[in-house]
Amino acid sequence: MQPPAHEFELYIVCGDLPHLKAGLYHFGPGDFALRLLRAGDYRDVLAHATAGQESVVHAPVTVICAGTYWRNAWKYRARTYRHFGWDNGTMLANMLAMTAALQLPSEVVLGFVDAEVNRLLGLDSEREAAFSMVSIGRVNTKPPGAPAEIPKLSFPTVPLSQTEVDYPELRRMHEASSLESIEEVLEWRTQAKADIAGRNTSVHLPISGGTEVTDTIEQVILRRGSARKFERMPIALEQLSTILNASTRAVWPGFPLLNDVYLIANAVDGLTPGAYYYHPDNGSLESLKQGNFRSEARHLALQQDLGGDAAADVFFLADLNAILERFGNRGYRAVQLEAGILGGKMYLASYAQRLGATGLTFFDDDVTNFFSPHAKGKSAVFLVALGKHRKGA
Repeated sequence: MQPPAHEFELYIVCGDLPHLKAGLYHFGPGDFALRLLRAGDYRDVLAHATAGQESVVHAPVTVICAGTYWRNAWKYRARTYRHFGWDNGTMLANMLAMTAALQLPSEVVLGFVDAEVNRLLGLDSEREAAFSMVSIGRVNTKPPGAPAEIPKLSFPTVPLSQTEVDYPELRRMHEASSLESIEEVLEWRTQAKADIAGRNTSVHLPISGGTEVTDTIEQVILRRGSARKFERMPIALEQLSTILNASTRAVWPGFPLLNDVYLIANAVDGLTPGAYYYHPDNGSLESLKQGNFRSEARHLALQQDLGGDAAADVFFLADLNAILERFGNRGYRAVQLEAGILGGKMYLASYAQRLGATGLTFFDDDVTNFFSPHAKGKSAVFLVALGKHRKGA
């Protein structure tokens, strides 16, 4: 018997709200219910764990995302840690879209003392771990002090499967990217901004969007899925421009994008087929090489037809050496999560325009080699294929 497909659980820490008492809650998507784990206001614990991050201190609600290794490791083994970033990022893209629609301030928070948050949630650190959090809303008052002692949580649980395989590499990767003190949190948060160098030979994309969007964000999220097959039909340049522009805003205030965006354009009206680099600062595509690269796109996407049939394949690559040097090991978690958020936004922008999208795995080194020399020294992080999905697929 296989464990549930999705590896993330959501926990809510809140003060007193209308119709909801202060406490730590677990969200159950199956019955769409909150279950009280701890009664009382524990927001001060998060304020301490984040070294007084303002958005957390003044948030009436903070959502914590925690991943369970085996729920994905049964299929992807140690590579699961990358999927933590991708899958959690996709969830956060939906959450950020909803908070924006509701006009609630929200912020993704990745700087926190991991052990303190895990302890609050009562997680078994051998099998699960808090990965990210999102502060939602703002009140002027600060949370009251939390209880001096936080008792250990003990609830009966259902086994994930009849058997479970341990992959110690997952714990080692997570521990290596963990922050152990508020001093480390402060250092992470105050890293200097990176300079973004400009390039030329660019194609400036249309400012206005493509297909007129009339659906609400709730309707788009409910319709959104992963395309299983694409028609070999072109999409409009305006549609691609809308997707790129809507999805490549900086995720963390004060931090530049950690991922660079590369494309293989197979069938985009008004754009010569070829390989491109996207400049989010001025909304332009830099031509790297021209030609029909459908077969190469299929190969890069682990020989999956989706990569070759897509109208465009968007690859996220990052200079991991530079990121780790600047942001420490936490930078690895950040770059994977950011790619998931950007990819999740591409999903929403695609489905809002009645297009399809799907995230794919890839041959890491071959992706870098294909986009080199421009991508020399960078590592492939994520891939999203875009196009017109085949009806009934």
